[in-house]
Amino acid sequence: MPHTGSCLCGSCKITVKSTQEKQIACHCTDCQQSSGSAHSTNILPKISDVEITGDVKEYNSKAASGNTVTRVFCGNCGSALAHKSKAFGDSMAVQTGNLPDFKTIPFEAELFVKDRWTGLPAIPEAGQVQVMPDA
Repeated sequence: MPHTGSCLCGSCKITVKSTQEKQIACHCTDCQQSSGSAHSTNILPKISDVEITGDVKEYNSKAASGNTVTRVFCGNCGSALAHKSKAFGDSMAVQTGNLPDFKTIPFEAELFVKDRWTGLPAIPEAGQVQVMPDA
């Protein structure tokens, strides 16, 4: 089943053509800043399975690994949509907050738990990873 959604203002649409049954929470400081929150929630589908349309903008930054991360966001409302990096191979991270059906999809792992905000407990049954695992 494909997953579909949009940014806050609705000008960008997202379709993930592959079924994703688990999601990941990332607590790295870059995800904290780009999401404006304690963490981001993501899936890692193949780039070829993702279609993002609308007023899309990109921003490149260096991750702690030294890799360039290309962050994709709505050019109108600023909603974070996805990000790409060499570390993901032929996949990309798609933010699940824009995809309504992910409210009921469980978490497989939490990444960068070393940067998790104090007071946020671990997600039950999600693997706890201190930093980004090797691709």
